Amino acid sequence: MSFQIITFYEFKELKQIGDLEAIKNSLEGAMRENSIFGTIILAAEGFNSTVSGEPKNIAEFVKIAEIILQTKLKYKYSFHSTKPFRRVHVKIKPEIVTLKRRVAIEKGTGTHVAPRRWNEIIEAEDVFVLDARNDYEYRVGTFKNAVNPQTRKFSELPDFVDQNLNPARHKKVAMFCTGGVRCEKFAPFLKGLGFEQVYQLEGGILKYLEEIPASESLWQGECFVFDDRVTVDENLEKGTAPDLSVTDE
Repeated sequence: MSFQIITFYEFKELKQIGDLEAIKNSLEGAMRENSIFGTIILAAEGFNSTVSGEPKNIAEFVKIAEIILQTKLKYKYSFHSTKPFRRVHVKIKPEIVTLKRRVAIEKGTGTHVAPRRWNEIIEAEDVFVLDARNDYEYRVGTFKNAVNPQTRKFSELPDFVDQNLNPARHKKVAMFCTGGVRCEKFAPFLKGLGFEQVYQLEGGILKYLEEIPASESLWQGECFVFDDRVTVDENLEKGTAPDLSVTDE
């Protein structure tokens, strides 16, 4: 049996469609009814999730989740031979990814770069390439030319920028993360600080690995993922890196 793993997120004012507790209960019910396991994080600002199940059950769950969340889910997917999650988790938190800074998400409009353009961006000499993930994730694998901010968690990244980057000197900053959600928040954060040109890898590393052939890839190593596989290789198959309990996304 093969299990499908999907990741999806969206910054969306959830309180406009209902009470968070009611949304939580509805999603939990949909997961249990369709044997879907994994985690969904809800906040006033939106949702962020990685779940898994048999492909036919995933298809049914997606239909129901789109009705509950009043949206069209844009998800990335991969497959694994064993069940990567064991429990159903739907959590309400202050943020869907914890930055602890006020961000105007709309400032991120126009910063997305499709995987097909990413190589061109990060190979340019005048672009500062920032890995928006933590130190362990960077050491497991990263892009050519990327800088390690040596953070333990996402909320430390603003301090790294404050100490190491200057909008007057760093005119172009390109960033990436696992599935895109951290960059979806950090790109507009940088724009708010006055950085002129900010690029974020659309769909994150996972989308890049899905779309870019190994012969063209600038990815080096494996990619940490937030399930029992721990890491995936360039083919989105289970990797070999050890689990050091990273829980930053």
